[in-house]
Parts: sequence; C-alpha cells; structure tokens
Amino acid sequence: MIPVVHQLGTTGLATEPLWWALSLGACLGGNATIIGASANVVAANAVARAGHPISFGLFLRIGGTVALLSLLVSSAYVWVRYLA
Repeated sequence: MIPVVHQLGTTGLATEPLWWALSLGACLGGNATIIGASANVVAANAVARAGHPISFGLFLRIGGTVALLSLLVSSAYVWVRYLA
C-alpha cells in the first residue's frame, strides 16, 4: 500500500491523513486475530504453555472487539484532525 499512497501524493492529494490511516489500520487491525501480529502468537503460546490455552474463536471474539473499538477511535481522530 505504500506505493499506492505515494502515487496518490503525486496527484496533488494531501497524503498525511492517508499515511496515518494506513499506519493505524495496519497496526491496530493486527490485534483482531492470534495470527494478526507476532506478539499475539508469542502471548498465545506462552499462555498455552502455562496451561490456559486460548482458542482462535475466543481470541477473535475479544481481539476483534478491541480492534474494532481502537480502529473506530483512530478513525475518528484522523477525521477530526485532518478532515473536519
């Protein structure tokens, strides 16, 4: 997506909000599933070794909710900061 945002900048479009949206979406969206971020995989393995395995569905239910809320807050921030 970096080349796409960069190409949009050559058309005269303001790209700072696009860079923020790309960064926040990629970072926060990875929190939805166990395999979405390497830290999630490490944490799930550590918890499983301690005797409390977390299923993919449970992680998705909780992680998806957290990811959705954080993406909504970050979208509101980008909208207020750059578009309002």
